[in-house]
Amino acid sequence: MSKILVVEDDPSIQDVIATYLERDGHEVLRASSGSEALKHFEVGVDLVVLDIMIPHPDGLEVTRRVRDSGPVPILIISARGEEADRVIGLELGADDYLTKPFAPREMLARVKALLRRAKLPSVGSVTSSGMVIDVSARSVTLEGNRVELTSQEYELLRTLASVPGKSFTRDELLEKVWGDDYAGGGRRVDNCVSRLRTKLQLPGGRDPIRSIWGVGYRLENE
Repeated sequence: MSKILVVEDDPSIQDVIATYLERDGHEVLRASSGSEALKHFEVGVDLVVLDIMIPHPDGLEVTRRVRDSGPVPILIISARGEEADRVIGLELGADDYLTKPFAPREMLARVKALLRRAKLPSVGSVTSSGMVIDVSARSVTLEGNRVELTSQEYELLRTLASVPGKSFTRDELLEKVWGDDYAGGGRRVDNCVSRLRTKLQLPGGRDPIRSIWGVGYRLENE
């Protein structure tokens, strides 16, 4: 059972989120403001579901403080769905961003995916074909240059890096990165791998992700 902190100042929305999480077997803590949230966080939680438009301080400031103190997964929920708002939240350290109104089932799928990612084996860094993945810093460099990845691109790469040389099936990657309730199947994985390959490509067209015919993908390591 995971301990999840729900930070939402609208009582009806807070009740819906908490009810679905509790039905899924989680222990739920509640907060209606940033100051309440930070007090709860001091006792330790496994994941934070956070509305960014809360008072005293707002959700973006809470995100920054939580991320500065540790790697607890953060799922932002907000009525502000503009790209700029999502980018700011993710840049401050949020792991995922869900726009209101949302289906509770989708929220549960995002939570499950984030909890799975948090349980992946911890590795300090992985070097492959001139690429360095620093898991503790959530950064990727290629021949010394930082590579900008989306949250899902990073998590897919991190999953492959958790066991370098292991061949992951598309279903395994879909479940670990997106959650088993996501639609799109293997095509979603293939599209994300394609974007990663574009960003990680070395001279000569080499990239560190190898396709395994009939299986899926693996990360080659030096």
